[in-house]
Amino acid sequence: MADPKGFLNHGREVAASRPVAERVKDWNEVYVPGSLLPIISKQAGRCMDCGIPFCHNGCPLGNLIPEWNDYAYREDWSAASERLHATNNFPEFTGRLCPAPCESACVLGINQPPVTIKNVEVSIIDKAWETGDVAPQIPERLSGKTVAVVGSGPAGLAAAQQLTRAGHTVAVYERADRIGGLLRYGIPEFKMEKRHINRRIEQMRAEGTKFRTGVEIGRDMPATALRKRYDAVVLAVGATTARDLPVPGRELKGIHQAMEYLPLANKVQEGDYVAPPITAEGKHVVVIGGGDTGADCVGTAHRQGAASVTQLEIMPRPGEDRDALTQPWPTFPMLYKVTSAHEEGGERVYSVSTTHFEGDEDGNVQWLHLTEVEFIDGKPTSKPGTERRIPAQLVTLAMGFTGTDRDNGLVEQFGLELDARGNIARDGDYRTSVPGVFVAGDAGRGQSLIVWAIAEGRSAARGCDRHLTGTSDLPAPIRPTDRSLMV
Repeated sequence: MADPKGFLNHGREVAASRPVAERVKDWNEVYVPGSLLPIISKQAGRCMDCGIPFCHNGCPLGNLIPEWNDYAYREDWSAASERLHATNNFPEFTGRLCPAPCESACVLGINQPPVTIKNVEVSIIDKAWETGDVAPQIPERLSGKTVAVVGSGPAGLAAAQQLTRAGHTVAVYERADRIGGLLRYGIPEFKMEKRHINRRIEQMRAEGTKFRTGVEIGRDMPATALRKRYDAVVLAVGATTARDLPVPGRELKGIHQAMEYLPLANKVQEGDYVAPPITAEGKHVVVIGGGDTGADCVGTAHRQGAASVTQLEIMPRPGEDRDALTQPWPTFPMLYKVTSAHEEGGERVYSVSTTHFEGDEDGNVQWLHLTEVEFIDGKPTSKPGTERRIPAQLVTLAMGFTGTDRDNGLVEQFGLELDARGNIARDGDYRTSVPGVFVAGDAGRGQSLIVWAIAEGRSAARGCDRHLTGTSDLPAPIRPTDRSLMV
């Protein structure tokens, strides 16, 4: 156990954030560089080394949290890094982007603020990069088998790295111009600077993984050609079909899906544009959707100089504390969150639904009409007399995703079966209905968290490895049917 009295002597401290007035003027990560290391040993020492560490159940990767907490407390960073990488290919991604279901399941969290597991994780991996403890793991011998991984988000990258380390020759195909999937173009720079992706890609290249950008399977290369060229295929193409809002006025200019808006801001940071083709500068911005993607739109709009930002959510405002009856420990509770983007300003409006949009004579959106709603028999119902309109010169739709892309022909060309929710169907080994073709991540699970994507990539790699060689020593942390600890 790290510090037997750590949780008694020390309260919870998290990473310090830069002042709002400073950070909205740039796109750097919001946290004060170097603010964690001075406090992280004591924070890791709050871990109680429980007899049954429920944080393992909260994390689909099965991270060895008490072990690397102990090493971090003792400032044995090399050992901490080794334990961290034993279950997670990319802890710098999860340490920055995951909502930390492990912390919701922390035993200390029953009656105290939980251990800052996420901050400890990111401190360990940042220190490991700094000291050179992250090195390529080149396979001792090659299997002679070839694998194509389609999609370079966290699931695809995890599967590719595991299969490369198992000795297979792996090529990752990505339809965008850069590797990273939604990590690259869906996550704003202020949440995770893209240098973290770049150095992982260089590590994977050194291990032997090949990358092919600007190639969309189904359009630029038919699925039949891919199957002939490789011994196995892992599909990690995500659930990128965005949920739309079919109300009058949807056709007006200035209304965009979040994944039309956010990538352009990232492309400015990559040097592709001087200014984004879609910008919030000087405009009244409305973000429809109260989740993390909506918050990303809010923070992006702030940095682009929006005149105002309003975020709408159809559901009621969540509570700030866990309800022991409806959201008992160790489940992941749905609580009111104030993200870094919300700290920067804007208005959040709950229990409202958009009725229609209103534009000017040139077809540009100018107003959003909404109504308050209440839920009757589980369905949102408008409250009479609550209709109003708010200014809206840029509207972003961040209402989630409904399944994998069907427009590019990939599903039909492979001849894949879909489940009832529009995801690619698979068995317990992540095999699709097509022999030699596997699926990992949101394409098979549906929209989920980054930590589940990495876990799926690792698990699908084991199924693929066993298909190619008859056996596998690769870990499989989850089954396709596993779900989060939620009520």
